[in-house]
Amino acid sequence: MGSSSGLPSGQQAETTLVTAGRDTKAQKGFVNPPVVHGSTVLYPTAEDLHAHRGEFQYGRHGTPTTKALQETLMALEGPQCAGVGLAPSGLAAISTALLAVLKTGDHLLVCDNAYRPTRNFCNGMLARYGIETTYFDPLIGGAIEKLFKPNTRAVLVEAPGSQSFEMPDILAIAAVAHERGALVIDDNTWATPLYHRSLEQGVDISIQAATKYIGGHSDIMFGTISANAKTWPRVSEAIRLLGVCAGPDDVFLALRGLRTLAVRLAQHHRAGLEMARWLANRPEVIRVLHPALESDPGHAIWKRDFTGASGLFSIVLQAKPQAAVDAMLNSLKLFGMGYSWGGFESLAIPFDCTEYRTATRWAPGGPTLRLHIGLENVEDLKADLDRGFAVFNAA
Repeated sequence: MGSSSGLPSGQQAETTLVTAGRDTKAQKGFVNPPVVHGSTVLYPTAEDLHAHRGEFQYGRHGTPTTKALQETLMALEGPQCAGVGLAPSGLAAISTALLAVLKTGDHLLVCDNAYRPTRNFCNGMLARYGIETTYFDPLIGGAIEKLFKPNTRAVLVEAPGSQSFEMPDILAIAAVAHERGALVIDDNTWATPLYHRSLEQGVDISIQAATKYIGGHSDIMFGTISANAKTWPRVSEAIRLLGVCAGPDDVFLALRGLRTLAVRLAQHHRAGLEMARWLANRPEVIRVLHPALESDPGHAIWKRDFTGASGLFSIVLQAKPQAAVDAMLNSLKLFGMGYSWGGFESLAIPFDCTEYRTATRWAPGGPTLRLHIGLENVEDLKADLDRGFAVFNAA
């Protein structure tokens, strides 16, 4: 796993993304590290074998390729990061982190706006292992203390929620959790550590579905688990015991994606806000759910804790039958329909949280769409949605 690393004094994140994890001398002068496809690592002597001497011992435990990615991610996460684990998907990162810190008889608190597969894991496997989960209103703040039990061991937050975009107050929640001896886990996929250094805000373990913005090109499945010094030994042990590892080609693609993260996210930020403001003025839209908008209820927390926004947000449409929404979606040419985001392409999917919310009531007032604003020209995207709205209105 990666070793402790942070941004060199005075160096900005954009520079770190380009330079961290690179050793051109070791790479025979090449800019990028080689993609190491390997399982067996040979030892030069029997003494080395007995002592397990060597930087790398077995392919599952790490290679020069994984080391380069981990060092870059650690530098991006900042000095609070003691190590980064790599997983074959975002969900694998979430499940591994939870298994690392929970045991039978423990109690877990999870925000009600969490990624639905996270809920499925909690309600399925964790429940079968005797771990109780309670869901809470993501806007609860410090009042979360009333939900704590003597056996509450962790709190999982998602800031903002990846469908409904409520913004939890991580600082307030973390203060209560740590006072009660519990850990805080944050799904930081939306902002990435470039725009949200959650380990510096009281979070103990920060997770990303690196499938999204880290990869950035819709061509890998990947997850990362970044942990502070208190929790890294437990995360590292869980990764080793569970046999969690990522394929070498995906590791390389994640590292390649990281090199351009700053320029891509800057464009997603600008385009996403421009589209959100344009949509807020459309008669077909009741409300835009985007914490970087001044009108959003979570804007003050976003402004305090984040340095940027990504291209993912949602809109609430005027009440119309599902057939009208489907007709609109079918008419779009630039917005594809697919269950991911973070790539270069724009996406639009309908969603409804009613079925699985348990701590809060989902009643937005109309059908909802989640949009990912990609790297296309913004005026072209507006024209595409304008045509879609015409179909929506006529349906």
